[in-house]
Amino acid sequence: MTHPSPTAAGTFRRLHEKGLLILPNAWDAGSARLVESLGAKAVATSSAAVAWSHGYADGHFLPVPILAAAVAEIVRRVDVPVSVDIEGGYSEEPAGAAATVSTVIDAGGVGINLEDGAGSPDLLCAKIEQVRAAASRLGADLFVNARTDVYLKNLVPPERRLDETLARAKRYREAGADGIFVPAVISAAAIHAIASAVELPLNVLARPDLPAASELEALGVRRLSAGSGLASAAFGRIASLAAEFLRTGASDPLAEGAMPYADINQLMAPSGRG
Repeated sequence: MTHPSPTAAGTFRRLHEKGLLILPNAWDAGSARLVESLGAKAVATSSAAVAWSHGYADGHFLPVPILAAAVAEIVRRVDVPVSVDIEGGYSEEPAGAAATVSTVIDAGGVGINLEDGAGSPDLLCAKIEQVRAAASRLGADLFVNARTDVYLKNLVPPERRLDETLARAKRYREAGADGIFVPAVISAAAIHAIASAVELPLNVLARPDLPAASELEALGVRRLSAGSGLASAAFGRIASLAAEFLRTGASDPLAEGAMPYADINQLMAPSGRG
């Protein structure tokens, strides 16, 4: 059992106070160590990527013990704070979400993403309240990033998305959220309106046509997540290479753009920690 350090939790919270925190989401200890070595100030998991890496589909199929083991391995290997995407808490019940969060805290996570999905905002509010109580019982300074899928899942007609997002964000803040995550919003005007109104750090998701990072910061965004983007890119590259190798047996394409074996091995060696 590895409880998160107060230092890591405080560091993670401070990273949301100014500037733009860029999070290249990881899925295992190796990918986390890699992004840390490239300068990531914190590591966040992608629920989809963690599920895929263990042979599960995204969408509440990953068993919580497997998630907890993956988090513990990441925490073991990196020195930066680790935040964990727990989807909807892997439970329809607030108490079940709180139990999941207790497991994540025990594994060393200092933050979570908790989403409403297609469910009721009332349910997410109840989950946030119970998650907050569970963290308090464990003495953990947990950063609760409340994700609303109004834009991502088109939960309301386009003309109502901004107002619905603001209404949900207000309720999630009052329930105890520390940040608001609005994936799939890409309009600069909408991003600015949300950032100006929610009174909490705003997190957006990397997508085509999203404003540049410098513009996002100027609009008031405090966190930019890759989500499953890195894992999707990696799967795409592996699929292309594997298909070509199966078709032709050619060796040369495998070396194109590859990170050298010695560099990877050194990165993962105990003396390679930064």
